[in-house]
Amino acid sequence: MATIHLNAQGFKDKIFNYETEQEWKFKGDKAAIIDFYADWCGPCKSIAPVLEELSDEYKDQLVIYKIDTDKEMELSSLFGIQSIPTLLFIPLQGNPMVQKGALPKNILQQIIEERLLQDADAKK
Repeated sequence: MATIHLNAQGFKDKIFNYETEQEWKFKGDKAAIIDFYADWCGPCKSIAPVLEELSDEYKDQLVIYKIDTDKEMELSSLFGIQSIPTLLFIPLQGNPMVQKGALPKNILQQIIEERLLQDADAKK
């Protein structure tokens, strides 16, 4: 499964409706990663193929979304995105975690295994 591009409405439908909810409540049924990126960003381009690989490797356990910060300024502002790429890691339970920068694949895998999928396994 490839990464999925999100706009503000898609975010509200699939992730969290920040217009109607006060407290974070993730709507998804799989853990997620959101990549805040821009087309002109070099580090964003370097991490994109890694995220595509991870999307395929974890397709049954995880969804990876992409949000273009130039087109979705409201979402960028909502999360205080000031540098890109910025990744938002969303476990099924608990609050999301933010990480700035283009992380190497092994670090991304470690976060997925230890932070995102652990919660999903505990829930089963």
